[in-house]
Amino acid sequence: MTAYGVSFAQVAESVAHRAANLLAANVMVIDEHDILVARARPSGSESFATLGEPRHPQIRIPIQLGGRAAHVIAAGHDEPISPRLAQAVIDLVVTQADVVSQLPTQDDLRGKLVRDLLAGSFTDEAHVIREAQVLGMDLTRPRAVIVIDASEYILDGSSVGERGEETSIRRRARDVIRHVVQFFHLPSAAICTYLGDGEVAILKASSSRDLAPWSSDGRDTGAPAASWANLPAQKRAGQALLSWLEQQTRSEVAIGIGRHHAGLAGLARSSQDAQAALSLGRRLGLRGRVYCLDDLGAAAFVGISDQRTKLELAVRLLGPLDQEPDLLATLQTFFDQNCCPSTTANSLAIHRNTLSYRLEKVTSLTGLDPRTFDDAIQMRLALLLRTVGPGPERTANTSRVATGASLPV
Repeated sequence: MTAYGVSFAQVAESVAHRAANLLAANVMVIDEHDILVARARPSGSESFATLGEPRHPQIRIPIQLGGRAAHVIAAGHDEPISPRLAQAVIDLVVTQADVVSQLPTQDDLRGKLVRDLLAGSFTDEAHVIREAQVLGMDLTRPRAVIVIDASEYILDGSSVGERGEETSIRRRARDVIRHVVQFFHLPSAAICTYLGDGEVAILKASSSRDLAPWSSDGRDTGAPAASWANLPAQKRAGQALLSWLEQQTRSEVAIGIGRHHAGLAGLARSSQDAQAALSLGRRLGLRGRVYCLDDLGAAAFVGISDQRTKLELAVRLLGPLDQEPDLLATLQTFFDQNCCPSTTANSLAIHRNTLSYRLEKVTSLTGLDPRTFDDAIQMRLALLLRTVGPGPERTANTSRVATGASLPV
């Protein structure tokens, strides 16, 4: 393979056709194992001269092509060719082919731009948007990142020889990207690139309009979705995409869902969300294989290194209680009293039935039951993070995001 993924066979094909026309000869390129890789005849000719019965003496020229040893075999089509001329022409053609093969294609440039965005490796958003437009990508729409682990399909080399393994991996990665585009119907809705190691990243358009097919009520408001607010629709889209990809590839797939974050810089944070959720979900062997941070329970607090994301997750979990100070106080006291109902009720000077009612309301608002072990751990960690996190202004801003307020895009 060359630097930008043009295959040895593709470069050999280019050399064969160019040399055949320049030399007016039948030309073949064979690899270091004497296996035929490419062949061509001059434009306008009707048939190849066979190796066994050449019309004119063959000339065999050793070359280096894409870093690999090979040979060009040329036989004059209508008249003999000069060995010196053949050597000069082949050297020129091979040099040109190697130079051209190193030039990036549009797909190469698109892939590099997306990977730079996911890594946060840029400084000028306006320049990136203009560059993306030249490459046919619309980065002005709000987008969130979805990461697909299709390694079982992409990295399957069981029927591929060692020399063809890298070519096969790229072909299978392109297959997955093609299936993703088919699923979302429009290429502009899902900008895809292969990350390596069997993973594909999608920059999925994530406004309410773009997610309308997967919203619970089917409404299309057209407004940009904010942080956690669009996750239910994203998860449903992810689940449908997973089923589609597994049907098309006939192999197991896993998906990590990232939140929408404002601006191009937000794509790197969304990618971190998706990668973290995917990594934790796979390691924990959780069911469903569509993973998102807010579904990972206490593992999300333990497995995520980014403190800002932890705080936002804590606010996300307990945000529904922000307008219920009595419930927050009850929850804190319940944990302070080691989850004992009687001592909690005594400490709050309320009846145990009142305590039970409050805990039930906590569950109905947050979806977490503080009387169960796993949910209690999540809520306790969330309370601690909110207590030791940034000051009121930052917490208030994070709470606004968690409750679904629109973010600037």
